[in-house]
Amino acid sequence: MNAVRVHAVGRPEVLTYERVARPEPGPGEVLVRVHAACLNPPDWYARGGFANIPDDLRPTTALPFTPGSDASGVVAALGEGVTEWQEGDEVFGLIRFPGTLGNGGKAYAEYTTAPAGQLARKPAAVDHVQAAAVPMAGLTAYQFLVDHIGLQPGSRVLINGAAGGVGHFAVQLAKNTGAYVIGVASGRHEAFLKGLGVDEFIDYTAVAVEDAVRDVDCLIDTVGGPRGHRFLPVIRDGGTLSPVFYGDYRLEEAARRGIVHRSGQVHSDGPQMTELARLLGEGRLRPGIDSVFPLSEAAAAHERAERGHIQGKIVLRVAD
Repeated sequence: MNAVRVHAVGRPEVLTYERVARPEPGPGEVLVRVHAACLNPPDWYARGGFANIPDDLRPTTALPFTPGSDASGVVAALGEGVTEWQEGDEVFGLIRFPGTLGNGGKAYAEYTTAPAGQLARKPAAVDHVQAAAVPMAGLTAYQFLVDHIGLQPGSRVLINGAAGGVGHFAVQLAKNTGAYVIGVASGRHEAFLKGLGVDEFIDYTAVAVEDAVRDVDCLIDTVGGPRGHRFLPVIRDGGTLSPVFYGDYRLEEAARRGIVHRSGQVHSDGPQMTELARLLGEGRLRPGIDSVFPLSEAAAAHERAERGHIQGKIVLRVAD
């Protein structure tokens, strides 16, 4: 089969499209004929040798490896003991995440294997490109809102980076919960986010968010970075701070105001994927697609990711 592999860490051009052996499903696994795979930040972090992580925390990079954890496709074979799926079933999911580098989803390929319990049935209402855009970003948003925050109807939620992968799913899931949603992004994303239902839109290039908003119950920051703490004045005393990425949030100062820190690592979860599939099928969750590249142009897709300002997700089309 054809797959994308990394033989040496570095810039996007280290992604090579080559012929490799097709994998075989082990016990409890299925073989998936991949129709589409999705880019996520861990893909380019791994490709670059996790250079963005301090030396003492940096994972060991096992080479060569095939990136990718998000896939949508068709079950091509069953491993021993699998009864919940049949050949020909259309499935999608976040595969083996978090996991050991080189033994993860390996979704940038024409075939990959996946634990049967980590997949959900793809709704007929969406195609494979749309479905592949959902798993990691959709599960991150879902797990933050449901598992970590426990968002309640009527809550005022501010989502920074609202047009990005996690952000645009968080907007929709928060609206489905009955929250009042304030979305922060650059002005070019205004129509996109209003189409997803934000109650207020703030263009961070035109106004400082910390000067424009007060008394939100919950802040979900999908951007992070050294200036994350600038959002603390936006959160009410006793509110919730939920950063998706690392940042300086001055947690001691937040704690003095009773602000609770709620965060966590996204993980594969078949039942939660099934819930996202239900929302997709009902039209209550819509993946935004920034751009689509053929699998053979994975390097170009990573170059697009490095330019930033992504609206939704970048997807690799593997098969028609």
